[in-house]
Amino acid sequence: MSIATPVSLTINRHHAFDEKVERATGGPLRAVSIDTIQVNIGLTCDLACKHCHVESSPARTEQMSWETMELVLDAAQRSYAGTIDVTGGAPEMNPHFRQFVGAARRRGFAVIVRTNLTILTHEGYEDMPAFYRDHRVHLIASLPCYLPENVKKQRGLHVYDESIEIIQKLNAVGYGIDDDLPLDLVYNPGGPSLPPPQEQLEAEYRRELDTRFGIRFTRLLTITNMPIGRFLHDLDRSGRGDVYRTLLEDAFNAKTVDELMCRRQVHVSYDGTLHDCDFNYALKMSTGFNAPTHIRDFDPKKLAHRRIATGEHCFGCTAGDGSSCQGALA
Repeated sequence: MSIATPVSLTINRHHAFDEKVERATGGPLRAVSIDTIQVNIGLTCDLACKHCHVESSPARTEQMSWETMELVLDAAQRSYAGTIDVTGGAPEMNPHFRQFVGAARRRGFAVIVRTNLTILTHEGYEDMPAFYRDHRVHLIASLPCYLPENVKKQRGLHVYDESIEIIQKLNAVGYGIDDDLPLDLVYNPGGPSLPPPQEQLEAEYRRELDTRFGIRFTRLLTITNMPIGRFLHDLDRSGRGDVYRTLLEDAFNAKTVDELMCRRQVHVSYDGTLHDCDFNYALKMSTGFNAPTHIRDFDPKKLAHRRIATGEHCFGCTAGDGSSCQGALA
């Protein structure tokens, strides 16, 4: 597999985001540890969602090799990371997915898998709920609304019904019910707006999904749509891109900065390139400021306290209550 050339960063360029962070904290944004290694193991997906910032689809063929996965596992041990966070695409579609999860669990890592749910309705994936249960995988599943109409607009015609079917199957094996089988659901707005308060929306999800389907889940995570990828293309086509970027910048909340996910994780793309987060990966912004840029050169000391590569898209993580792969920050 060929290795993509990382995008070089002009480190003396100051963005509006950098300026706001420096006013809030007294210095540039830096990592403080490596608690989690997030791994995008491929861009192949059974869906092509409108809000997908990495632009996954059934037409994408990029997949992480087993050799790169072994480097990820070794890097996680060397950095004393406690968690490996697996994403995609539909990560289950990588041919080495089960081997990777099994190896990570045997080495003692907590494993998070970000699933779109619908992939588990396809032939060959029917046993995944049991696989996840047996490996005690923490599942984070996309369900951008509890109403079918809104899900159909974002993700496709049959996605809502299939998602509900799979959540019920996950409940049947203990997910969202047993304490050691967490099932978190992810909400993101249908358009260019900030998510409502996470706690309030979670209560609505619980009431509606229980009443309609008897569904249980562990937490709701609210995630702001980032102005990148397909979502940005859609905004620009409708003439709303600049308005949305201004909304995010105006909603900057200094209280979110301490908890930004990039400060405690490293992201590894399918080809082994290192990034500060999944969003930087989507923009082909590798780690910068003299930090290693590929998993083969992984250096825990240099990466644990690296300066974070930023851009104006970072306002998406600091707007309002904040947004991260683990939901609201403030």
